[in-house]
Amino acid sequence: MTYALVRVERLDLDSYARVTGLHPQAVRRLVALGLLDPGTDARGEWRFAPSQVAAAARIQRLHEGLALNYAAIGVVIDLLDRIDELEAALRDLAR
Repeated sequence: MTYALVRVERLDLDSYARVTGLHPQAVRRLVALGLLDPGTDARGEWRFAPSQVAAAARIQRLHEGLALNYAAIGVVIDLLDRIDELEAALRDLAR
C-alpha cells in the first residue's frame, strides 16, 4: 500500500478556469465532451487535479494550432495517447 507524502491540491472550477485562461463555461463544455476529467469533492463540486491543467493546455494547442473543433480534438488526443502507449511497448520490447 502506498501513501501520498503531500496532499495534492485540487482546483475548483473558478480557480481552474483562471489558471488555464479558459472561461468557466468553456471548461464546462470540455467536461461535457469528455475532454477534461474533474473529480468531485464531498459536496459533489468539481475539483481539477494539476494534471488537468496540462490537459487543458494540450486541448488549447490543438484547437488553436491545428484549428480543430472540440469533437476532433477528442479523436486526436485518443490517437496521440495510443501512439504513446505503442512507443512505450516498443521500447520495452527493445530491452
